[in-house]
Amino acid sequence: MEKITRRSFVNKFGLGVSASVVMTTLPSFITETEKSSIPYKGKKLNIALCGLGNYASLLAEGLQVSEYCQLAGIVTGTPSKAETWKNKYNIQEKNIYNYENFDSIVKNKDIDLVYVVTPNSLHKEFTVRAAKAGKHVIVEKPMAITAEDCEEMIKTCNDNNVQLAMGYRLHYEPNHLEIKRLGQQKVLGQVRYIETGLGYSTYDIHDVNKPVDLNARNEWRLTKKFAGGGALINLGVYCIQVSRYVLGEEPIAVTAQFGTINNKNRFAQVEENITWQMEFPSGAVANCSSSYGFGIDRFHAAADEGFFEMSPAVSYGPFVGKRSDGKLFNFPVINQQQTQMDEICKVILANQKLPNHITGEEGIKDVRIINAIYKAAETGKKVSLK
Repeated sequence: MEKITRRSFVNKFGLGVSASVVMTTLPSFITETEKSSIPYKGKKLNIALCGLGNYASLLAEGLQVSEYCQLAGIVTGTPSKAETWKNKYNIQEKNIYNYENFDSIVKNKDIDLVYVVTPNSLHKEFTVRAAKAGKHVIVEKPMAITAEDCEEMIKTCNDNNVQLAMGYRLHYEPNHLEIKRLGQQKVLGQVRYIETGLGYSTYDIHDVNKPVDLNARNEWRLTKKFAGGGALINLGVYCIQVSRYVLGEEPIAVTAQFGTINNKNRFAQVEENITWQMEFPSGAVANCSSSYGFGIDRFHAAADEGFFEMSPAVSYGPFVGKRSDGKLFNFPVINQQQTQMDEICKVILANQKLPNHITGEEGIKDVRIINAIYKAAETGKKVSLK
């Protein structure tokens, strides 16, 4: 798999110029990725990707090398994409669905799990429909636009005895496992301050007057109806996540400020830039930023006895990290999509319950925080999360 740079992320996502103390509040995720020397030869879960945008292509690449799952079906509203994917990945005709006939997947015993990679506003609909069809679900972050939608997704999956997983790929990434360990185990003392940001330059600053068709399918991230918001809900969720699992705590209050809108054509409905602060029970503070107008990809944690940091940090890597005591991070570069899907599917195949850190119970926490941040930015007031 190719290494994903900031520029290639922008191009792939249609946002470019052209367009041993573990806190109980955040359950520990895997401490290491164990690779057996004996190749897995058992049953694989058959996955259908729902929504064939740019990130679905990365997932498809991961599925080509996965041990515990494989690409078996697709769901798309674009007939030309269906034909292209059918030929590229040798997908059987009976495993190809559109958004109208999707519910008939209930009769298809060759599909075990649906991975929802649609625009944010459609996450609830297709999670609910997949669950009612008896299929396990992985849904990309953010889980949904509202906490009420998240609750309905969780309830429907529980009612239909299927598992609901979140697409938190960084929960299985070695560098992120390390900063989680450093923070939660207080290796350099109690973390007092976190600074993290993720942003991309998604347009030419010298061409801000260029018209933008907000109704274009590939510009859904700029439309409030489909995205639910701008840089915060689509990128800032990574900053929220890393702050939470490094501290092992849940924020108790947030403040926030919308940034300058430099391109009023592109950002007529959603925010271009936003900065926010999260307060935690230990007294720690996280200062975070996300942007569609400038590039940033870093994480820094200041603790009582030093610091640890990464840059790149919360994108697709490859990540570079170090500690104040001179120790550098030296972890292998992994296929993040493959690893995430294998770890999730391994648990499902063993008929075990997924750990909370990767389920809807985790996803709804981020959505509640996101909505509190928006409220704080809109009102100019501190918003309590207690």
